[in-house]
Amino acid sequence: MENTVENLRQRALLISIDTGEFDAEESLEELVCLADTAGADTVGTMLQKRDAPDSATCIGSGRVAEAAEQVKLLEADIVIFDRELSPSQLKNLTDALDCRVVDRTMLILDIFAQRAHTAEGRLQVELAQQKYRLPRLMGQGTALSRLGGGIGTRGPGETKLESDRRHIRRRIASLERELEEVAQRRKLLRDRRKKDEVISVAIVGYTNVGKSTLLNALTDAGVLAENKLFATLDPTSRGLKLPDGREVMLTDTVGLVRRLPHMLVDAFRSTLEEAAFSNLILNVCDASSPDAAEQVKVTNDLLNEIGTENIPVITVLNKCDLLDEIPESFGNDICLISAANKTGLDELLLKISQKLDPTHTRLTLLLPYSEGSLAGEIRARGKVFSEEYTAEGLLIDALVEIKSLYRYTDYVIRGN
Repeated sequence: MENTVENLRQRALLISIDTGEFDAEESLEELVCLADTAGADTVGTMLQKRDAPDSATCIGSGRVAEAAEQVKLLEADIVIFDRELSPSQLKNLTDALDCRVVDRTMLILDIFAQRAHTAEGRLQVELAQQKYRLPRLMGQGTALSRLGGGIGTRGPGETKLESDRRHIRRRIASLERELEEVAQRRKLLRDRRKKDEVISVAIVGYTNVGKSTLLNALTDAGVLAENKLFATLDPTSRGLKLPDGREVMLTDTVGLVRRLPHMLVDAFRSTLEEAAFSNLILNVCDASSPDAAEQVKVTNDLLNEIGTENIPVITVLNKCDLLDEIPESFGNDICLISAANKTGLDELLLKISQKLDPTHTRLTLLLPYSEGSLAGEIRARGKVFSEEYTAEGLLIDALVEIKSLYRYTDYVIRGN
């Protein structure tokens, strides 16, 4: 019975206030998509212009009464606010509207709870949920006990409403310790990659812009690629060979949204650090979206927050097959692709090769047969284009590591 309740789509009334901090209409449209991803059908929306949120109910007493009428008229199961509510606002609104009330942060946390599959992802989601719920225990209690299942109740803790703050704090401390261990393992893996001189390229960007589709198109990774927000939460890495012969590690990362809750940024920091420790970042956006420029800005702002200022970035405009012309606002340093149609990928690979610091150079060498170990090293750590056995020695055209050039100086015939 519980699963039946859980799988029913809920009827949601969405409410936003416009204080001039951001484009409220665009944000409300995104909230509709978030609600759909979480499992709710939007049956109505309300948008109010205010200088600032009301301290008690966010939207003011008059609009609260109007919202209560709309809840009954539309038979709404849930009211979703397009901002983070304080504990007192949440409690007051829940009492006044007589139905479950969730805010933007709780909605995103719920989606993450549904879509985290790895152990690390589930730990990160639970930590963010527990930190969010700690100051809101009183505000959520009656709402969550009134209705079984649905948005805002999934994930760890939904059956433990009687847990006191001390219990939640202990759980938060335990989760933080576990994630610290995970972060240490991830650091060891990164150190190993650095020691092995693995070149890493991170795919970052707004949610649902085609990052997983791009990873699949370039590497046949077989990663789930859905037309939904946050289809990918757990990072996936695959090897990729570039046109210049180098191999890189390509990593798909969690998608971003406007005003991503800070507790989620903190919880997923170790995952996002895959970008912070990469050699190159692909900032992918949906070129067909009217918000494409904003998507790029949101991503760049978060990247700067986690310390990627000195890492080169390629802006990748995906879904260009849906456009008649490219907006000038993106400038010239961009790469146009359609990951779904696999067009523009050769140009993207070439641009990746050009943006990465060179690690190899192409040389024609004449190696004496007594230097067979050098030839073996080139085959293992470079790329051979041709080999010819001559009377004087092995004539080889190959990419060789720049750091080892001193070993080949005496045998160079031609550099390219």
